[in-house]
Amino acid sequence: MGIAQRMGRGVARLRSRRERDPTGTMTLVEHLSELRSRLINSILAVGAGSVIGWFLFQPVFDLLRHPYCTVIKAHPTLYPFGNPSNCALAYTSPIGPFVVKIKIVTFLGLAIALPVVLYQVWRFITPGLTGRERRYAIPFVLTSVVLFLTGATIAYLLLPKALDFLLGFAGTSLVAVLDVSTYVTFFMFMTLAFGVSFEFPMVLIALVMVGILNSQRLRKARRGAIVGIAVFAVIITPTQDWFTNLAIIVPLVIFYELSILVARYVLKK
Repeated sequence: MGIAQRMGRGVARLRSRRERDPTGTMTLVEHLSELRSRLINSILAVGAGSVIGWFLFQPVFDLLRHPYCTVIKAHPTLYPFGNPSNCALAYTSPIGPFVVKIKIVTFLGLAIALPVVLYQVWRFITPGLTGRERRYAIPFVLTSVVLFLTGATIAYLLLPKALDFLLGFAGTSLVAVLDVSTYVTFFMFMTLAFGVSFEFPMVLIALVMVGILNSQRLRKARRGAIVGIAVFAVIITPTQDWFTNLAIIVPLVIFYELSILVARYVLKK
């Protein structure tokens, strides 16, 4: 009988926390263990995505270079290396090309692994939700991916105009010798800034679902939220031009209003 009891305890320890506690209540140690597990899963997914990204480097690099080529072809006097159609980028250190490849491959790994990463985020917050709310996992992940890709696409489409605005300060006495690492960093920052910003409504919805916010609180905080969105747009955009700022401000304000409607009529909170 003693052996059976010990075996029963061993099986109980191996069961998941949701089987032990359907309500999802956890101690601090269990929260930290869960967070570690989700982080490890996310890192492994990004690593696997980076392996795939390694083989996609050249076509993706050509895609990254396209906004710069568009500006150089429109302003050939900025290009110091002969034929503007080449639109080559420079590097200033022997390890420059290697660093650029690592940056782009890691960026691709994150992009490819994004659904897995978002799913891990969702699974981490679900203990505080009801069984009905946990069923929103797939819509949450799919909507988050679509929003991120939408933001990244808008950033990509705005890049030629943003570069034209920035390089326009050169006048006729300067030429554009852009370091490839700096340009790739600028591209990645711009894309991530828009992609992450467009996750704003999902953050609000998650806060509503865990009980921190509700539709009434969101309505009361509307004016402050709009001011906060404007300040955030000015800080997060690297170009500081009005059209790039508006490209973030307008969608985020719309997302805020939609979040109120979702909280009130879908989540009933």
